Amino acid sequence: MNAAAGRIAENVRQVRERIAAAAARAGRAPNEVTLVAITKYVSLDVTAAAIEAGCMDLGESRPQDLWSKAAALAQRPVRWHMIGHLQRNKVRRTLPLVHLMQSVDSPRLLQALDDEAARQGHPVDVLLEVNVSGDASKTGLPVDEVGTLVQQAGQLKQVRVRGLMGMAAREGDAEGARADFAALRQLRDRLAAAAPPGVSLAELSMGMSGDFEQAVEEGATIVRLGSILFEGVDA
Repeated sequence: MNAAAGRIAENVRQVRERIAAAAARAGRAPNEVTLVAITKYVSLDVTAAAIEAGCMDLGESRPQDLWSKAAALAQRPVRWHMIGHLQRNKVRRTLPLVHLMQSVDSPRLLQALDDEAARQGHPVDVLLEVNVSGDASKTGLPVDEVGTLVQQAGQLKQVRVRGLMGMAAREGDAEGARADFAALRQLRDRLAAAAPPGVSLAELSMGMSGDFEQAVEEGATIVRLGSILFEGVDA
């Protein structure tokens, strides 16, 4: 193992320990939280080192980067997550590669995914992205529109809504992030109580390198971590 791979392995170990401790503080089991390594700023070699360190769930925000890395790592048992904005004209090529589409932020994209999944002959699991902090610079559904899309999703045949995704405000401290995460969990709980058949809202993807412990304490089932995993490594 070279020095970079060793550093990544140690970073991953420490992060998993912190996830486990945060889960314990909330009375949860560590295996209730999936770590998604965000590889959008790192090379293919560094991405491969993350896989060797046990990160089987990888996330990309640009479809083109996901396509190229998925092709290069096709022999690895990787589950790819799309975490960035996806244009409808890139759905066809992206859909066969992803384990979970985390960033569905419009009725038109949801319908495009359903249509393409029907054409390809397999369902697609998605999360609805929510702009829970209300930041004007962020993508995601306004909070008051999420319920409508959840109900619409119940009419689709190939899209399977599994939960919600969101992030804390860009400006704010750890407790501000906690408030945003709590708000997303509370929204999920309200919507789950009236979700149509076929719609599950079990997943909550929230928490990044600077606030994942607060996210886990507030109920995250998926955390999306990048810089903290690759700290000290020439990406």
